Amino acid sequence: MKTTQKLASIMMAAVIAVVFLFGNSLQAQQAKAKPWPVPDKDKAMKAPAKADLATGKELWAKHCKSCHGSKGLGDGPKAASLKTESGDFSSAAFQAGTDGEIFYRTNKGRDDMPGYEKKIPEASDRWALVAFMRTMKK
Repeated sequence: MKTTQKLASIMMAAVIAVVFLFGNSLQAQQAKAKPWPVPDKDKAMKAPAKADLATGKELWAKHCKSCHGSKGLGDGPKAASLKTESGDFSSAAFQAGTDGEIFYRTNKGRDDMPGYEKKIPEASDRWALVAFMRTMKK
């Protein structure tokens, strides 16, 4: 009888642990996938006709690569330590966003993602970064 009770207790503890871990994992996934609304006026912004891809690539390496990875897959060395999803910039969903949305999110940031409006003070440089992100298509 005692062996059956011990086994039942162990099984119950295992079930509770699995439920707890699954619940935390689900909460983490939901936190990572939360929407990031962009005001309509910012969505409508258009990138300048000419953006310097070399500058964008250089800024990516300096400011973005550590979290987003060299190819924008969200697999940079710091990505695993983030509370929010670092995103896959090569995905169709990301690439379907407007240039204005990307520019806005780069400027403002949120949660783990810092805003770059002050870190990269020249708007033309931030637009170059947007242009470089556009090269990350699958």
